[in-house]
Amino acid sequence: MTDVLHRPGIPSVDTDRLAIDTIGFLAADMVEAADSGHPGMPMGAAPMAWTLWSRHLRHDPAAPDWADRDRFVLSAGHGSALLYGLLHMFGYDLPVEELRNFRQLGSRTPGHPEYGETPGVECTTGPLGQGLAMAVGMALAERMTHARYPELTDHHTYAIVGDGCLMEGISHEAASLAGHLGLGRLVVLWDDNDITIDGGVGRSCSDDQLARFAAYGWHTASVADGTDVEAIDQALTRAKADPRPSFIAVRTVIGHGVPGVEGTSKAHGSPLGEELLARTKELAGWDHPPFSVPEPVRTVCAGLAEAGAQAHATWEARFDVFEGEHAEAAAEFRRTQGRVLPAGLGTALDGTVGDAARATRQSSQACLTAARAVLPELVGGSADLAGSTGTEYGAPVTRDDYSRSAIAFGIREFGMAAVLNGMSLHGGYRVFGSTFLVFADYLRPALRLSALMRQPVVYVFTHDSIAVGEDGPTHQPIGHIESLRVIPGLQVLRPSDDAETAVAWRLALERTDGPTALILSRQPVPQLRGAGFEVDGPVAVEIVATGSEVSLAASVAAALRTEGYGVRVVSPLDRGRYTPDASATTVSIEAGSTSGWAGLVDVAIGIDEFGASGPGGEVMAHHGFTTDAVLARVRRHLDRGT
Repeated sequence: MTDVLHRPGIPSVDTDRLAIDTIGFLAADMVEAADSGHPGMPMGAAPMAWTLWSRHLRHDPAAPDWADRDRFVLSAGHGSALLYGLLHMFGYDLPVEELRNFRQLGSRTPGHPEYGETPGVECTTGPLGQGLAMAVGMALAERMTHARYPELTDHHTYAIVGDGCLMEGISHEAASLAGHLGLGRLVVLWDDNDITIDGGVGRSCSDDQLARFAAYGWHTASVADGTDVEAIDQALTRAKADPRPSFIAVRTVIGHGVPGVEGTSKAHGSPLGEELLARTKELAGWDHPPFSVPEPVRTVCAGLAEAGAQAHATWEARFDVFEGEHAEAAAEFRRTQGRVLPAGLGTALDGTVGDAARATRQSSQACLTAARAVLPELVGGSADLAGSTGTEYGAPVTRDDYSRSAIAFGIREFGMAAVLNGMSLHGGYRVFGSTFLVFADYLRPALRLSALMRQPVVYVFTHDSIAVGEDGPTHQPIGHIESLRVIPGLQVLRPSDDAETAVAWRLALERTDGPTALILSRQPVPQLRGAGFEVDGPVAVEIVATGSEVSLAASVAAALRTEGYGVRVVSPLDRGRYTPDASATTVSIEAGSTSGWAGLVDVAIGIDEFGASGPGGEVMAHHGFTTDAVLARVRRHLDRGT
């Protein structure tokens, strides 16, 4: 028995069992009422979840956004009923009516946990492995905040993961980074039930997970009996004392206690059925109505919630003392927690605009440097491409110095994006990550969650077209810009010069309710300043272009004007804000897929095939991105019109 078990308010053995049964049967009742869901994981993982929440998790149900709370992530999000049961039991704003409406339209208990929909849900999970990676991001943000505000931040991040989370490749990326950075306040519990949807784990995986995490530099431990509360508690206590991130394998039985079903894949994703559920409750000695929380459990949970409220009050008092002694630092802490931009950001960005031609990735680098001077919470890095993407940001964070602003993510695009999500969700930071546009494919699932969770992550995508040149079609994006534009809630900006890049960064940083993708060139572009974009008199031809193709559009417009046409050039930055001039012939120029432009304009000039290897200018010319080639296309259309 560890000392932690003797603290006031810690449940007795009998209350532990009653609480664990409560969690399991609440989950089973939810799934039964919905006729949909996953009862097996909650019933098997209830003991580890209860041990964590009753003995270790520091939280205040009345203040789910308290800055120094412990974070809990259910990476195995299909077991959402487990989390909803705990939130209800501990007094979060999740009444029993919401449990009865599990998985129903408009309820606060969706099929998988969704950030912003349910009080106490720290992140959206369900796509397996991403919860683990976001937990790594939260743990990194905690260490970085502790380095900046040691008086105000000192919490843990906990996660429960399943076999599927560990099989997904993102788990390798995130766990490797966590070990490298020595994120000792991260504790991961593995629901080791040896079952996936199709059957036993051994059908497809024979990894030694403990050895794997040890190789990453994690502290590892195992609990042979997943119903042994004391053993789980001791493992958690030892994990918290270890300076490394911790991985605890807890051997569980999926669908624990369900006769004929427990330990099989049948327990995974289907309701138990009224008769089998009744039999399971009878065998457990459970004689309470559906959706019941017995009074002894309510009393214990209320006491634990009060302890969390007291911990929160103690922190608030500590903050008041800190504020009295360090008013400026306290104000900065509140500002960053509230995502309020400091004065002077716009002026700093405007100061990056110059006269010489340069790639917009270089313009972006200037914006980052300028923004950093007034926005210390702006942190991030690249997937081992900082020099190429224009995101060099000084020496990176290490396990010995978390006070820095740069993060060396390594060649881990998916892990990078998910970690950034976790950092953003943690609060206190504005985050960015970067890679080549063509590798957006590697991180797309996490970018999608950025949008779904409305997190203002900034994605810096460079080398944005076939103008990449010599690296050839493997590195030349074609459909990538278009594929990003179809993601709901993602702001996609493709600037054409210094001035537009500064505007793009300002728009990205002013946004607090969703992510932004900045699409930037490798090759130099001229400083256009909008010159010649407007025309006096009637507009016969409107040319809309983005990024590096805006200068090409300006050249084409100049040639058409010599032929007597009134031509307007439009650089919309964000195509979603562009409305075609219905009275003019409209032409789009973008060195990418034409699928999104077709139907929007009369003539869509782009590329709908893979590129070629060669110098960038030659590849662009080969695919028709020259003034003469575009003029020929436009003239043919105009001639047909007359």
